[in-house]
Amino acid sequence: VTKNEYTKKYPDLNPDFIFAFASHNMRSTELNAVLGLEQLKRLDQNNIARTKNLEHFLSLLDSEIFQTDFKVEGSSNYAFTLVLNEPDFVKRDKVESCLKSAGIEFRRGLSGGGNQLRQPYLRNIKGIPQSETFPNVEHIHHFSWYIGNFPDLNHDQIDWLGKILKSV
Repeated sequence: VTKNEYTKKYPDLNPDFIFAFASHNMRSTELNAVLGLEQLKRLDQNNIARTKNLEHFLSLLDSEIFQTDFKVEGSSNYAFTLVLNEPDFVKRDKVESCLKSAGIEFRRGLSGGGNQLRQPYLRNIKGIPQSETFPNVEHIHHFSWYIGNFPDLNHDQIDWLGKILKSV
């Protein structure tokens, strides 16, 4: 089965995050250890920058449209979390169109492709609940995104993103 066949069969899933089989995510441990040790030197500084970025990003959002009351203390905030307050497929599609037009990379459903109960590897297992039995997860699946939050972003770049989202 090809990616295109899965995309057609599961239109409710983000094509970048379709998991056909339960599996492992393997990475080179030695190389990651070397890189990780080097990154640890900047961890505290990067976390502070990411938190400031996220707080600024959230301050730009219209709280009537988007959730803005996230608890940010103690989080590394690797992403700007964007969640519509109300289910609205038209507004969702407009958000995605605006982000794509501006060349901003994002993932719908937050990290991991949204509601895992919708993934092919879980759908046919007996005893697994239906995805619709978890309305909050379903809302996140359809009406949320994450956008990378890099420590070296400046407020002008975040303001630009906020301006794009205000046009929705």
